[in-house]
Amino acid sequence: MDIRRPGVPAWAGDWTIAVAVAALLLGTGVSQAHPGGGAGLFGSVVLTAGGLALAARRRAPVLVLTVTGLCAVGYLAAGFDVLSVAYLVAVYAAVRAGHGALAVTASVALLLGLHVTALLFRDGTEREALTQARSVLEVAWLIAAFAAGEALRQAERRAEEAERTKEETARRRADEERLHIARELHDALTHQISVIKVQSEVAVHIARRRGEQVPETLLAIQEAGREATRELRATLGALRDDGTIPPRALDAVPELVKRFQTTGLKTILTIEGRPYGVPVTVGRTAYRIVQEALTNIARHADATTAFVRIEYRPDSLALRVDDDGEAAADTAPTPGIGLLGMRERVTALGGRLCAEPLSEGGFTVQAELPVEQTS
Repeated sequence: MDIRRPGVPAWAGDWTIAVAVAALLLGTGVSQAHPGGGAGLFGSVVLTAGGLALAARRRAPVLVLTVTGLCAVGYLAAGFDVLSVAYLVAVYAAVRAGHGALAVTASVALLLGLHVTALLFRDGTEREALTQARSVLEVAWLIAAFAAGEALRQAERRAEEAERTKEETARRRADEERLHIARELHDALTHQISVIKVQSEVAVHIARRRGEQVPETLLAIQEAGREATRELRATLGALRDDGTIPPRALDAVPELVKRFQTTGLKTILTIEGRPYGVPVTVGRTAYRIVQEALTNIARHADATTAFVRIEYRPDSLALRVDDDGEAAADTAPTPGIGLLGMRERVTALGGRLCAEPLSEGGFTVQAELPVEQTS
């Protein structure tokens, strides 16, 4: 029994039903012949309490079932002959919550309690007629309430099962698409990267056998080929393993910095604050930002030095990559794929990214990634 509309809080609907049932019970009780004095006041209070108790039926269905049953016995003993509407709603709620057996047991006990109460507090013809009427009417209503609760419970179970099946189907399709992407990457890139890697290693080997000095650029190509192979394998593994294995994270940044030093770019790494564990997505994003920033410096900045700073703050991880290149303060950066990719990664984590020329010359990339510390 839900009367909520979309956007209406659950508690509002619960209280609406509770107040409506309390008003119905009290109105029915006082409109009929009923005792006065203390018994009348007691019965009115119990009638109202039984209805208002329904406000908690969603959070504590068993407790509400007990309270409404006791209230039904209480106002019958006080002299109010009112159908136990609140208890019927409580039965419906209890059965819907999965307490069917308990609802049946409690209902049998209540019926016995009502009969005993009628025998004790009513006499003669009135008592006999009352007990016979209750035997038919209350059992019929209890069966209806039980059936309604069970029907809705089964409907909700079927809806949950359908939703679960839908999610499983979507997850299976995502897995299939992920594997398809992995195969495409393997077919398209693995061969080309392997050729570059093998050719660079052969060139380095031949130069060393001849006693010639190996150019730094050739060594950089060799190392880049090796790194690209590792990256591709890690990416393919992550795709096949549902993304649970990050290709690279913060602990790989020092190695990344050393690799760029072999290209002739003086790269200085500074770590500030007390290091702590960060979520996988944050570590992966931090590595990619540093990697992309250094790559842009090596390709486009015409710089001699790059400065990488990682700062561990209490609630965030701050990154900054500066260079001493030729970028001027009055020139706007060209939004290439690398910068767009960095911005998308940072935005997805709820962070901030700044990429702009420095006033004293050179370029800076600054990122702040929100962090909930994992250790």
